[in-house]
Amino acid sequence: MRAATRHRSKPNGRAGTTQAQRPSGRRPTAEKRLVAGAVAAALVIYVAYESIQIGDRSLLVLLNGLTAAGLYFLLASGFTLVFGLVRVTNLAHGGIYLIGGYISLTAQRTTGNWLVSATAGAVFAAALSIALYAVLRRLRGDGLRETMFTLGAAIVIADQVLARWGGVPSDLDPPSLFNGSVGLPGSDLLYPKFRLAVVGLAVVVGLSLWAVMHRTRFGTTIRASVDDRDMVSILGIRVELVFAAAFAIAGGLAGIAGAAGGTYLSLAQGEDNRVLLASLIVVIAGGLGSIGGAAAAAVIVGLVEAFAQTHHPILSVLMTFGTLVAILALRPHGLFGRRTDARS
Repeated sequence: MRAATRHRSKPNGRAGTTQAQRPSGRRPTAEKRLVAGAVAAALVIYVAYESIQIGDRSLLVLLNGLTAAGLYFLLASGFTLVFGLVRVTNLAHGGIYLIGGYISLTAQRTTGNWLVSATAGAVFAAALSIALYAVLRRLRGDGLRETMFTLGAAIVIADQVLARWGGVPSDLDPPSLFNGSVGLPGSDLLYPKFRLAVVGLAVVVGLSLWAVMHRTRFGTTIRASVDDRDMVSILGIRVELVFAAAFAIAGGLAGIAGAAGGTYLSLAQGEDNRVLLASLIVVIAGGLGSIGGAAAAAVIVGLVEAFAQTHHPILSVLMTFGTLVAILALRPHGLFGRRTDARS
């Protein structure tokens, strides 16, 4: 009787599990669409309202927001790639951005070529990131020590930048191809060509990352390592080299962002902390480990920040963090984030 009872209960249990799983498989997609639609609608309403308030300057502010979004994405994409793969919150990322920018500045003073200078900054930043990972791999499994190490590295980098280049703000000269300004349609306003180039650069980087992650064996290995690094190791792939490559990519993107930010903004003490904070907001809002989420969140944060600084400068920081709080209230794991397990 017990065996028969046990035999009859199994199909019911499986059927119940199947029925319970079916809605849960569809719910995340519908929820993502609902959240994305709500956030997009709120952003459109806010931008439209602020555009009415500032009149013909709205296009200028919109482009400023997209430029900031491009810079934030260059930083956040590498940041979230490292976190998604290695589960390390690299607090030295802002310092890598800053020193990459200063290396680019020094190279430009020597060569006079912006592209060569940006490449030098990116290579140096990538090498520095690999060096940081060489230490972090020995701290694997101890989140507190990992965080404290990256925080200490950020302080050391900032002090070395101050000792080498001083505290005077500096900037790079834009490349000759993107020097000057262009007229905005429908107004007499001018906009710097290089800022538009930053937006284009961010788009190219985003598409390139997507292609690498979804169309190459290296990208497949990275995504597999995120989901099950033990299985990847069993297949004979050296996971440590994959992790080091991810750090190099993140550092290279931070170095490029440093050259771009140092051209259309400036390089100065404290910029590392500012961009690190912006990167954290973008990464958390987009979803830890999601490059697509970082792109969407960068646009949202960039536009909110630009319009807030124009119309509510005193409340701009509050509105930026308020946007993060609103997103997390609707989607606790970020726009495109997902639950993470306790894998080391």
